[in-house]
Amino acid sequence: MAHDFDITTLRLFVAVCEEGTIASAAAREALVASAVSKRIAAVEAQVGTPLLVRGRRGITPTAAGQALLRQARQMLGVMARLHAELSEFASGAQGSVRVVASPSVLAEDLADDVGRFLALHPGVQVSMDERFSADIVRALHEGAADLGVLWDTADVQGLHTQPYRLDHLCLAMPRGHRWARRRSLAFAEVLDELRVNVAAGGLMDLLLQREAVRGHAVASKLALVPLTDPWALRRFVVCTRGDGSATAATRLLVEHLVRQAEAGESLA
Repeated sequence: MAHDFDITTLRLFVAVCEEGTIASAAAREALVASAVSKRIAAVEAQVGTPLLVRGRRGITPTAAGQALLRQARQMLGVMARLHAELSEFASGAQGSVRVVASPSVLAEDLADDVGRFLALHPGVQVSMDERFSADIVRALHEGAADLGVLWDTADVQGLHTQPYRLDHLCLAMPRGHRWARRRSLAFAEVLDELRVNVAAGGLMDLLLQREAVRGHAVASKLALVPLTDPWALRRFVVCTRGDGSATAATRLLVEHLVRQAEAGESLA
């Protein structure tokens, strides 16, 4: 038989388990002790098994009580988040979102996408930090970040992911180079060529992407030739914790980033 538990009863049951006595739980919830006792007795009668053990040192939950306590805490947590999010929407989106992202994404479109989001939602504060993929995943799992943007080759098991933008690695060379007119190149073709390599995702990599490639290429000093290797096409994803605990502000930012990426792809 299905059992329906109202939120007040669940809150009282949690209070009794945490306080250890009916009297303390009643005081905590601003009720008389007899009202709390009746609620608990009604629940035990409904489920058909004892939920609490009353001893000299106070009240402790039985095995069935432990199961109810665990589920009750989760449900009360969900309700608390629901009320908080509804309040956010009622007064306009507000709050803060901690974003961690890989250097490649920060060097490209993420900052502009977040800037457009802040213009639409001035009540939300967004902080951004640069991390490598493994550190981004760890920060999300540990609750040190609300949202991550990283390469989809990382182990994102247990996280909720949505596609973000694509990034195609290219070779940069002087416009007079013999390969400058090629439409594409395989990396194996340039192994014997004198070239400059930097640590992927490092500070110098970030600087080169922002300044050398963008600035000089626009100024027609460099030719950019896409690589044909499968690994040269990088797909980035937006990640949040998989437990559904993302705040309304975080979800709004995720939706905005995904829309921005979709709009960018449609124009490409």
